[in-house]
Amino acid sequence: MNFIYDLHRTMMSQKLILVFQGDFTQESTKSILSMAERNLDSSGEESSIKRKVFNVMVEALQNIVKHSDELVDGQIRSHAAIFLIGKEANRYCIMTGNPIRKENVEKLKGALDRINSLDKDGLKDLYKEIIKNTTISEKGGAGLGFVDMARKSGEKLEFEFPEMSSEYCFFCLKVNVPRDNE
Repeated sequence: MNFIYDLHRTMMSQKLILVFQGDFTQESTKSILSMAERNLDSSGEESSIKRKVFNVMVEALQNIVKHSDELVDGQIRSHAAIFLIGKEANRYCIMTGNPIRKENVEKLKGALDRINSLDKDGLKDLYKEIIKNTTISEKGGAGLGFVDMARKSGEKLEFEFPEMSSEYCFFCLKVNVPRDNE
């Protein structure tokens, strides 16, 4: 039973205020957003910061629901993923992790590297370009979510793809939202 205490200590030391692990559906996403919104409201955070954090959370959760690859383990089929939000003195950290097929990693990494290479104006131009020239993918996205997260946060997206198995990597994403209004 020490693992409960260890988990609690880890959450406290990492300043995590909300963690959800499991299958992500539209219903669970609504519940997570509702809990996070109540937490932000009770924290007395400035409304402009709350809006940015909430916006990034929505995009991050939609990314999990729409783009997480189904993990097939024997007969078990799962979209198991994780969502975390941490509050530090100078920023909020929105973090997600979900399985992704190895064959999808390079394309996603390329898109994220492109987004991270752009400044504020470049992100704005890319956003407009995607809206103007892109059709919705079969999974329901046009690729705007990551661009929007980068624009709202004003920060580079942090990501990595640790290997899970011969077929899957675990896509880890961290978006930092500053707690000041610069």
